[in-house]
Amino acid sequence: MSRHAAPPPRLALPPEDRLRSPRTGWTRAHWEAVADHLLDSLRPYVSPHGAAVHLPGPASWSGRRTDGLEGFARSFLLAAIRLAGAGGADPADRAGRWARGLVAGTRPGGPEAWPALTDGSQQIVEAAGITLALHLSRPWLWDRLAPAEQDRVAHWLSGVVGRRTRDNNHVLFQVVTEEFLHSIGAIGDRGGIESGLARVEEWYRGDGWYQDGPRHRSDYRDTRDGKIRSGPGPGYDAGDRFDYYNAWGFHLYTLLWARMAGARGAQRAAVYRERLRLFLRQYVHLFGADGAPVHHGRSLAYRFASLAPVWLGSWEADEPPLPPGLTRRLASETLRHFVRHGAPDTRGLLPLGWYGRFPPATQAYSGPGAPYAASKGFLGLLIPPDHAVWTATERQLPIEEGDFTLPMPTPGFLVHGTRRDGLVRLLNHGSHYLTAPPSAHRDDPHYAKLAYSSRTGPEVGEAAPERFDNHIALISPTGAVSRRERIHRVPVPGTCIASWHHPRTDGTAPPGACRIDSVSVVCGRWEVRVHRVTAPAGWTVREGGYALADRTPPTPHTAGTHATARRTDGLTSAVLGLHGWSSAHVRSGTGTNAFGPHSAVPYVCGATRPTGDGLYVSAVLLGECPKTTLAEVLPQRCAVTVDGLTARLRAPGQGQLLISPGAPQPVVADSGGHRSAADTWLDE
Repeated sequence: MSRHAAPPPRLALPPEDRLRSPRTGWTRAHWEAVADHLLDSLRPYVSPHGAAVHLPGPASWSGRRTDGLEGFARSFLLAAIRLAGAGGADPADRAGRWARGLVAGTRPGGPEAWPALTDGSQQIVEAAGITLALHLSRPWLWDRLAPAEQDRVAHWLSGVVGRRTRDNNHVLFQVVTEEFLHSIGAIGDRGGIESGLARVEEWYRGDGWYQDGPRHRSDYRDTRDGKIRSGPGPGYDAGDRFDYYNAWGFHLYTLLWARMAGARGAQRAAVYRERLRLFLRQYVHLFGADGAPVHHGRSLAYRFASLAPVWLGSWEADEPPLPPGLTRRLASETLRHFVRHGAPDTRGLLPLGWYGRFPPATQAYSGPGAPYAASKGFLGLLIPPDHAVWTATERQLPIEEGDFTLPMPTPGFLVHGTRRDGLVRLLNHGSHYLTAPPSAHRDDPHYAKLAYSSRTGPEVGEAAPERFDNHIALISPTGAVSRRERIHRVPVPGTCIASWHHPRTDGTAPPGACRIDSVSVVCGRWEVRVHRVTAPAGWTVREGGYALADRTPPTPHTAGTHATARRTDGLTSAVLGLHGWSSAHVRSGTGTNAFGPHSAVPYVCGATRPTGDGLYVSAVLLGECPKTTLAEVLPQRCAVTVDGLTARLRAPGQGQLLISPGAPQPVVADSGGHRSAADTWLDE
């Protein structure tokens, strides 16, 4: 920002409407106010000719020039949505500023000419954003450009034709760009469009879920210099990636492509709408009562871009998959949540982070303008003001209607929420992102954890390399800590979920026979974890609970094999070692969590068995607890006993289960057990 630049505008919100919006008070006018505030706050960072938005922060691996394009393209989409939603009304000429930048960026040899689209480049991503903006606002932007200006824009966009893209959601960026070019007569061959859509079809896995690219890949971007390379030999295992790209990528771009294609896309559009319907049935459960999405996956700085498919459900269907009052409630609650937590910040900017700026959770491909992919979350402004989604009375979220436990078998999630604290927790035994070679550490903390939630984030960054939170680790005699990389799913019934993995370490590698089989069982707010650990004698086993973060250090407490960390607002993370553990601790951190500068992780430790095979049982809690001492937080009413490599668990609503991780049937119902004095009790 210039030293003499005007101060950022203040976010001024209109009066609340508690009649139509009894939960949030927010209306369409609130959405328009936030959109205008985001656009107006960018003025000091726009280049002289308007073709770049250079926001403060370190450059991505694509370099400052492309980062400026990224800032432009993503905010241009918001300007276009705002313009189209207002029927072309633009008294402040917000969209006009971006239109002038469009002309400057596509002027060959001009002082702000954008870099050409090349194989696998970030420019392909941004071209798709520009394309969507032009399509959505076509009567007021594209159609008003002079023919020569249209030709220059089309020429720059045409650089995408025939290019090699990353073998993941990036395929759709090429598809929508080529479809727009076809619609304006700039290209005639639809072969690239059809092949791209066919490629994406290979990644659909069911229940509305797309996997982000194939499991086996050969292309990767080297994190050391950002260049596209091929993997060693025939390729590499990229993992089974399920995350928010399913929401703001696959569903968004397939359905917007269908709108561009018109009659040609009608058959596919019907399929895409049905998939969206299936997806939203599950997706609506991934938001807490305060609107916070579960903190899982990459590109989380996009924040309320997660709302794109929610709005699409009302925009695309005559009979929306979600009731209109629920759609607006969820969307407004989520946007309001981030606004209340400082996004946008005091400058009116969306920094790289979750609430505030948090570089450790930022991917190297993201420049300072990357968070403006959040523009996708404003799609609701394209829906007319008299539509039911804007006029219906807000409804309760699923988490407010009662506790739930929802299996999501396609991505390998078990999601459970509790009404009393409005928390949603995601138990992950399926989705994993394996970093491409030459990286030796192939796990990613936003995918490799056993659990995630709507109010916590994983410990990340160089200051947190030990893998404590929501992780079971083998620790070698030399101190090497194992990673959870490829997750192998194991089918189990109902409110249980299971998987196994080969623990991998640096330095002293565990023998090939090392294996950890894990079963998680939901018991109200608690999760009971049963692990079978196959490892050499003399190693340490360690398991952590949720990382709790706040502005002030959470209060730790330990007793025996029980440990808790508690925030001043009562949010508590606890781990109880029920079998196999010998001690409990709390690890404190600073600057390692997106939810606050101070964090704490309760964890338990034990030793591997002399036989090389042992069972470890723990109970993990994340929830609001008004009590302050460990003894008052300790649970009741669930019983656990262990016999060899089998745990017997009895819990309200569960009956009695025999849990034998690693067995052909890891979980079976048992009706013949009885309570003994050795039972350990948990609450419901």
